[in-house]
Amino acid sequence: MGLDQYAYALRPDGVQLEIAVWRKHPNLHGWMERLWIKKDRPVPEGSEATDVFNCIPLELEQGDIVGLSLDLELGALPHTSGFFFGESRPEDMETDQLFVYRALGNFELGNKVFYDSWW
Repeated sequence: MGLDQYAYALRPDGVQLEIAVWRKHPNLHGWMERLWIKKDRPVPEGSEATDVFNCIPLELEQGDIVGLSLDLELGALPHTSGFFFGESRPEDMETDQLFVYRALGNFELGNKVFYDSWW
């Protein structure tokens, strides 16, 4: 049990493509949660409204990924903790950077990009 995180692209034909997987990277989750709040807590159609950012696919826009990239460069992900969240590690940066690269590439292909988590 713990924080599992996923990023995926959704092609126009509905095919889902995995972009990145993280295990217990709470600082990234905190960054995404802040973005979710900033976007007025969007909840996918058919889901119940909630104030808890868990099991909620968050659609990311190109500007969100650029913002994440800048915050990664600055070391500005918010320190985040939670029950069974674990600790973010320096080696998570490699997956974060690969995610940014893949997400931007998927936007160029006309795909949508999402972040999701389960804890």
